[in-house]
Amino acid sequence: MRGKTAWGPAEVALAVQVACLLEVCAPKPGNVNRLHDFTDTTFEDFLLSAVAIGPAMARAREWTVGQVILRAVEDTRRLAPVNTNLGIILLLAPLARAAGSESLREGLRAVLAGLTEEDARLAYRAIRLASPGGLGKVPRGDVGEGTAGTLREMMALARERDAIAREYVTDYAVVFELGYPALKEYYRREGILKVAVMRAFLHILAQVPDTLVERKRGKDAAEEISRQAGLVLEGKQDLAVFDRTLRQPDNSLNPGATADLTTACIFVALLNGDIPLGEMRRDLMR
Repeated sequence: MRGKTAWGPAEVALAVQVACLLEVCAPKPGNVNRLHDFTDTTFEDFLLSAVAIGPAMARAREWTVGQVILRAVEDTRRLAPVNTNLGIILLLAPLARAAGSESLREGLRAVLAGLTEEDARLAYRAIRLASPGGLGKVPRGDVGEGTAGTLREMMALARERDAIAREYVTDYAVVFELGYPALKEYYRREGILKVAVMRAFLHILAQVPDTLVERKRGKDAAEEISRQAGLVLEGKQDLAVFDRTLRQPDNSLNPGATADLTTACIFVALLNGDIPLGEMRRDLMR
């Protein structure tokens, strides 16, 4: 750890925005980045979305998690025509509220344990506003039918089909136990931030099949993508070939949930001082 910052509201908002920008700028296969747009979503949409959610995240300690989620989605929709960051908002809102805790994960546990039915109601409203693709219909906890419990309880109903929901009921196990340690190690080893972010993305994807892909294309497709991500990390498959494989016209092989988890890992690294803000420009220019 290279030194922590005193995380006041302005600093938390800045870290949120920086995490989003670092994630979208990294050359992650199958995702929008500086070199690739989607047919309905551009790199600039993600830049504007990163800026948009800062004000809501700055209020995370005085507002409820549900209020932050809804406001961040509303602000995003003013600038971006389609859903760019719902998963990111859902992951970062509890983390932003926990920022400044002596132990970030212990603070997060307390935030998640304290989520309410009103948080669930506001979060569901935000999800409907964002209109994410691939949700489908489910017997219990369907977004279109309203809530029947706290936000954590509603996320528990979706844990088997959605990686972001699963984080809510595991105290962010993938973020803290898989992605964040990998990001730290790759950054220490590579010394180039965008490379470390891309490799952390692959590290998560190789071990956790992407649930967005699974909802759109099925379990076998998601598991095959994870297998190929592992081969890329091992140097047994070319990254550019893997990237082309994932870039389907309908974006159905886009590992979007993994990208959201990667953003949360970057945010944790920023909060813990593992990515010093003052050194980022130097790293990004390399």
